[in-house]
Amino acid sequence: MIQRTCRKRWLWLALAVGVAPVFYLIGALVGAMVPSATSGAVHIGRDHEISLLSGPIHYDILLPLDAEIRTRFGFAARAGLPLDHPDAQWLVIGWGAREFYTTTGDYSDVTARAILKGVFGDRSVMRLDLAGELPEHPDFQRVRLTSAQNDRLLAAIVESFARDAAGNPIWLVGESLSGSDVFFAAHWRFSLFRTCNAWVGKMLRAAGVNFGIWTPLPISVRLSHWLHLEPSASSTSDQRWRRSQVTSQKRRLAGLPRPCQNRASREPRGSHVAKFRKRLPSSPD
Repeated sequence: MIQRTCRKRWLWLALAVGVAPVFYLIGALVGAMVPSATSGAVHIGRDHEISLLSGPIHYDILLPLDAEIRTRFGFAARAGLPLDHPDAQWLVIGWGAREFYTTTGDYSDVTARAILKGVFGDRSVMRLDLAGELPEHPDFQRVRLTSAQNDRLLAAIVESFARDAAGNPIWLVGESLSGSDVFFAAHWRFSLFRTCNAWVGKMLRAAGVNFGIWTPLPISVRLSHWLHLEPSASSTSDQRWRRSQVTSQKRRLAGLPRPCQNRASREPRGSHVAKFRKRLPSSPD
């Protein structure tokens, strides 16, 4: 009798482990489809444009590197990020689990400890890097914002940085993936339900952008963008980008920049930024 009971428990456990990912995926898709605001809202004067850059497991937010961005993120320059480089055009920002984000150069570096901490909870970090001119490619999703939305987005991103007693962002000295990026301590703990992709959705919703209520996976962000943002895109660059997205599906792996390469490539995560930075020659002394 005891043996039969134990067998049933193991069977139920195995069933739960097998079914849980299915429910997680369903939730990730439903969360992307449910809008955070009333759809169909009309925004006048959408003069600002940001980009979302996707990889197999991670999304970054790319902010145009103008004077306002350089001022708001001046603390990154003091940490060694050359915001004033003449060829730098975009500030790349991502949020993620500290153990996984700061120690995993490529997938061969992934440890059981990093995975478990990512699943059950880990401290979070902000990663900042620079990029040059962006190519037309389906891995880049454009988002157009009003001035008010842009201000709220920047405020939400800045508030994601943890600060010391003096109110300064906490630079994690010595942490780097690409050799050109910098890490800072961040608010909130990373988990399966609060992922890097969910953070992207959180930032867009904080800006007042109509987006999915929960976007834990890259497919969630992509689906939410397609459902809630693409129909309202009106600029010529947006239309050109959407056409290129359709015609480029068969060339997605044609050596174009991606944030997370597969294990065989042996390139570090974040190498999409490193490739862009090859266009940024060293500034003269």
